Amino acid sequence: MAEKSILYDATRCTACRGCQVACKQWNENNEEWKTGQAKLTTNWGSYENPPDLSPQTWLKLKFIEVDRGGKLDWLFTRQACMHCTDAACVKVCPTGSLYRHELGFVSYDKSICSGCGYCVDFCPFKVPRSTRNVVTGIAKADKCTLCTTPALDRLAAGQEPACVKTCPPKALVYGDRAQLLAQGKTRVEELRNKGYSSAYLYGDKELGGLHVMYVLNDSPEVYGLPANPELPAAAVAWKDVMQPLGWAIAGLAGLGLVLNYVMARKAKIENGELAKK
Repeated sequence: MAEKSILYDATRCTACRGCQVACKQWNENNEEWKTGQAKLTTNWGSYENPPDLSPQTWLKLKFIEVDRGGKLDWLFTRQACMHCTDAACVKVCPTGSLYRHELGFVSYDKSICSGCGYCVDFCPFKVPRSTRNVVTGIAKADKCTLCTTPALDRLAAGQEPACVKTCPPKALVYGDRAQLLAQGKTRVEELRNKGYSSAYLYGDKELGGLHVMYVLNDSPEVYGLPANPELPAAAVAWKDVMQPLGWAIAGLAGLGLVLNYVMARKAKIENGELAKK
C-alpha cells in the first residue's frame, strides 16, 4: 500500500486558520464545548491564536515577521506533528500507544498511553503535549493523529484529513507521498525561477522522510524549523539498550522475589513455624 502524506505549501497559505478550526471540530477538541464554560482570552501581542499547541490544540498556524530590505514580510507555517519515518516518539513509547500506521504516518492509541511523557521530551519538533487529570491523577499525551482517532477515522472512510478538506487556497494537499514529493520539488523549482533562491522542500529526507512536507520560499531556519533535525541519541539508546535492560532488571527483580519467598518458606518449615504441605 502506497504511503500517504500531506504537502503544505507555505507560499499559498493565507493563515486563515480554517485548518485549526476544522481540526478542533472533527477531533472534538473544543474545550468550551466539552465543559460548557467559556474561557477569557487576552491580547498577548500577536495575531497567533492560541499561543501554542496544547492537549486540545493539535494544529496551529505560526506567524513569522521577516525584515527584507527594510520591508516587513510575513511568513506562515503550520505547527503540528510532522509524522516522521524515524520517529523518536515511536522509539521511546513504552506501551506502543504511538506506532507507525500502514500508510506511513505516526498513529496514536490514547487508551494505552501511560502518560510517561517520553514523547514530549524526545520529539525534535516539540509537538506532543501532555496533561494530567486533576481528579484521577492520570496523565495522557495528545497530538495530531492525521484524523485516524478511533470512531473519528476519516481516512478509513475514504476521506482526506479535516485540515486538508477545509483549506480554501489549497495550501494543503493529501495523497500518495511519492506523487506529492514530485509535486513539491516542482513547486520549489518554480519559486527559485521567480527569484526565491533559498526555496526549499522540507521533509524530503529529514528523519527518514516526513509525512507532512513543506514548500518554503526561504530556508527552514527562517521558518523556525530545525535545519537538520536528528533522532536524539538518547531515544536510540532508550529503545535499543535501556528498555531491554529495564525489562531484564524487572525480570531479575521478579525472580529475586520468588526465590526470597521460597527460601523464607523453607526456613519456616525447617524451624517448625509452618506445616509442610
